[in-house]
Amino acid sequence: MSNPALRAWVVARKELLDLRRDRLFAVLMVFLMIATLISVGVAAASFRTQIDAYNLYVQQLIAAGSTTKPAAPTFFPLQLLRGGVEYLEILGALFAIVLAYGTIAKEKHRGTLQLILSRPIGRFAIPLGKVAGLALVWAAVVALLTVATTIAIVVIGNAPLQPIDGARILIAAIVAWLYLTFWSALAIGITALAPRLSTGLIVSIVVWLAFVLIIPQIGDTMDPDNQVPGGLFATLQIKKADELTVLANFAGFDGIRNGLEVSSITKHFERLSFTFLGIKDKYNQQPLDFVWADMWGYAFTLAVATLASVTFAVGATTRRTLQRKIS
Repeated sequence: MSNPALRAWVVARKELLDLRRDRLFAVLMVFLMIATLISVGVAAASFRTQIDAYNLYVQQLIAAGSTTKPAAPTFFPLQLLRGGVEYLEILGALFAIVLAYGTIAKEKHRGTLQLILSRPIGRFAIPLGKVAGLALVWAAVVALLTVATTIAIVVIGNAPLQPIDGARILIAAIVAWLYLTFWSALAIGITALAPRLSTGLIVSIVVWLAFVLIIPQIGDTMDPDNQVPGGLFATLQIKKADELTVLANFAGFDGIRNGLEVSSITKHFERLSFTFLGIKDKYNQQPLDFVWADMWGYAFTLAVATLASVTFAVGATTRRTLQRKIS
């Protein structure tokens, strides 16, 4: 096997076969699928509750002799995916770390590492193969989740979808694939560099905690508009123009808050997904070129971060780091 790509593919194929027989992988993916579908069902049920409350309110107004009819709640099918995106950004990243850690740990625990390294497979075949294998797995998982949630929107949400909605869902799926591949590659590199397997897993989870939970939460807490359900400015009935005037007086503070948020790769994933799916009201029902004009920077950063993570995994996973004794 003189072709480096062929050597890497052999390793990738081995990872695919191992994951196919891995019960933990099956359990994690089933859990993620069920959680995502439940989130669609809960969101659909919540909107039905809003409609029922609205109809009851209108009936009461008519009974009272009022001729003023309030606007009905608006329903946008892709907004049912909000919960699924949030599950993917938190649980998906954690599962990506666990599976990536397992690709290194299993070779040492099973004693197959020395056998693999005894073959003329080349310097980069192992890390490239493992990253490629996990990337293919995540592509399949994201595709399955995409199909399942799209069907759920139509069946459970009783919402017809337009061709443009399919394009939005496809873009969100690509973003999710990049995000999950980023975390898997990062965990492979950290585990390979760690002097002990347990240390590699702990460091990966600490990084996950910092950039998935802690930093985004700090940024959300610093946003005054998030402190009141429905938004502070909306609750106070402050118009958009006046809202911008108020925020202009706190430009420095808001710059720090936003900078803190975007230091997390999770926020890039969330903002891209929320905007293209129309979950964020500002971009709901807007043309894709309008959304892209605002979001291309986030997309570029996510792609570069994923490439950097893969490069890190390939550079960190060497014969020397792999042959450390397990602990």
